[in-house]
Amino acid sequence: MSNMVESLYSTLYEQFDMKDNDNKESIHIANESKNPIIKVLLVLLGSLLIVIAAVGIIIPGLPTTIFLILAAACYIRSSQKLYNWLIKNKSFGPYLKDYREGKGIPKKAKLLAITMIILFIGYAIFFGLEDLILRIVVGLLGLIGFLFVLLKVPVAKN
Repeated sequence: MSNMVESLYSTLYEQFDMKDNDNKESIHIANESKNPIIKVLLVLLGSLLIVIAAVGIIIPGLPTTIFLILAAACYIRSSQKLYNWLIKNKSFGPYLKDYREGKGIPKKAKLLAITMIILFIGYAIFFGLEDLILRIVVGLLGLIGFLFVLLKVPVAKN
């Protein structure tokens, strides 16, 4: 389990490093795990993250992009075929590829993400939830998501 966590952390830290923009093609080549158990676990985790992302498309307030980024991180450590499928998807593939290459997301997408976070988290806190502890937890998670998108997600130059 520790190796899987280290592997995923390594993927997120090294593979998705926004500063390495020198070779766009080499960052899309999978660095597959040698351990077959880790490989299978990463494929399963990546697939679960894709399912959660798909649910996020339907359910307002549940983020989609972060789960797709994490799925791509799992796939690039376990399966070139699945990673290519994800990156070449006509709906969200270009956004993942641009993010992976350090280009960021379109300004409209960032504005939409921030607006949706504010609207849905605000609605949940003020109208949807009755329990104070749950309101605080949702509010803090929403604030983290808001700050991440606002401060860490770069805007594409185009």
